[in-house]
Amino acid sequence: MKQAEPSVVASQHVADVVADRILSGQLKPGDRIKQDELATELNMSRIPVRDALRMLETRGLVTLRANAGARVASLTVRDMEISYEIRERIEPMLLAESMPNLTDDDIEALRAAKARLDVVENLDDYMPLSREFHWTSFKGHRAPLLAQIVERLWDTTQSYRRAYAHLALKDAERMAIMRAERDLLFGAIARREYDLAPQILAMHIRRTHMALADYLHLHGDL
Repeated sequence: MKQAEPSVVASQHVADVVADRILSGQLKPGDRIKQDELATELNMSRIPVRDALRMLETRGLVTLRANAGARVASLTVRDMEISYEIRERIEPMLLAESMPNLTDDDIEALRAAKARLDVVENLDDYMPLSREFHWTSFKGHRAPLLAQIVERLWDTTQSYRRAYAHLALKDAERMAIMRAERDLLFGAIARREYDLAPQILAMHIRRTHMALADYLHLHGDL
């Protein structure tokens, strides 16, 4: 099998490092990404760094501007609202595509992820676990284009989802609601209720959107 070119491997490595820093909140929306410093830190030339930033721009994580360099992408509140409205429509489609192909092992992996989510208290643990739970439920899809669109929406709204999770982890009532919704969703998936599970997912996305919008209305941008 033909191996990937070293430059491609290096660019992917840089992209993975920067994406992890963005999604973990280490790099925040609007933060400048200094290519020279990144190249020095990772001990490589600017070429794979530049290519990596282009890859991240395609994912919606980075914005590149001539003579202005690279910055972590940021969404306006209106962009966030539109993203959630799109998610409410297409994520249930992706789940419906996936469910007929989920194996018993996939269901058990979903159950395990849910069990860990039910007791997690740390934001840095919660975010990847939440992603693991939902993307395990999407694992059986045969619609790569749809999955790519959903993944981009997840990435570009990460700062809002992270901020909302931070609020929820400090609020017992919010967490109880989120656990109840997760229980409903998992139960419908495990019972292979192909019509009900996507509806529950849409409800969950809509409620989260409304709760986040209410918070932003009262307190301003996160």
